[in-house]
Amino acid sequence: MIVFLFGQDTYRSYQELKKIFEHYKKNQKKEVDLKILDLKEKNFEDFKTEISFSSVFAEKKLIVLKNVFSNRAFQEKFLREIECFSKAKETILFYEEGDIKEKSFFQAVKKHGKWQEFQPLEDWSLKVWIKRELKKLGAEIEEEALRKLIEFVGNDLWQISNEMKKLVNYTNGKIIKKEEIELLVRPKIERDIFRALEAIARKDKKTALKLIKNHLARGEKVSYLLAMIKYQFKNLLIIKDLLERKTSFQIILKKLQIPRFVFQKNLALAKKFTLSQLKNIYRKIFKGDLAIKTGKIDPETVLDLLITEI
Repeated sequence: MIVFLFGQDTYRSYQELKKIFEHYKKNQKKEVDLKILDLKEKNFEDFKTEISFSSVFAEKKLIVLKNVFSNRAFQEKFLREIECFSKAKETILFYEEGDIKEKSFFQAVKKHGKWQEFQPLEDWSLKVWIKRELKKLGAEIEEEALRKLIEFVGNDLWQISNEMKKLVNYTNGKIIKKEEIELLVRPKIERDIFRALEAIARKDKKTALKLIKNHLARGEKVSYLLAMIKYQFKNLLIIKDLLERKTSFQIILKKLQIPRFVFQKNLALAKKFTLSQLKNIYRKIFKGDLAIKTGKIDPETVLDLLITEI
């Protein structure tokens, strides 16, 4: 039997792979013989050796083949014997992260087996998936909190899965609210904005602009990017000002009301600027924000000028 799993949503494709393996373990009287071959390193002869060798301990063999599109020689040789492989008692499972790169090989293989594509979840389907996964963990989430979680993380199911476990442990069976999302979940965009700020601190404006442009290319709103930059510099300014007043870390942390690990990263970054630099930058952000609101300049131009003039 031949199975083909692929798609951009690597979380769900990997979960399906695990499910198949667990199914084999559960339904075999003897141990399942599992082999994983990365075709960036292995060739068709390695595969033939595995499929030909019948383990005395296994009732069935499950062979997982990764990165098949990196090995054209394998593809050609496999297709010559595909009729035979499709009727074999062994399960041959192609596992590909991302979209299909070579349609001809896939079209030939799918005629002889089963296949499943995993596209990123969006909008309603993403909300349904999150609620279902939380239910498995014995938890529920308010609609406002659900919207905030998606706003912070997007549709990265690997991160969402980790965040859900963290939230369930923290709320201890209670309904997850927006406040818990804001407290425990670090926005994905915030990490990239922080990298841009680090580039600015190094006087590497080229990298900072590149990171910002990447967000714009993915459809992020300029207004949201500016709001995040303003928020980050406001925190840096507060930290720097209080540090110069010899304020203790505990008091600064309490004033900012952010997780300790976020505070530590902001603290390290604040030390790379002088207080006068941070005041000047924050003043420019404030003026740019005012210019946008009064219609004097468009948001994207403000963003470009802000990065280049800092």
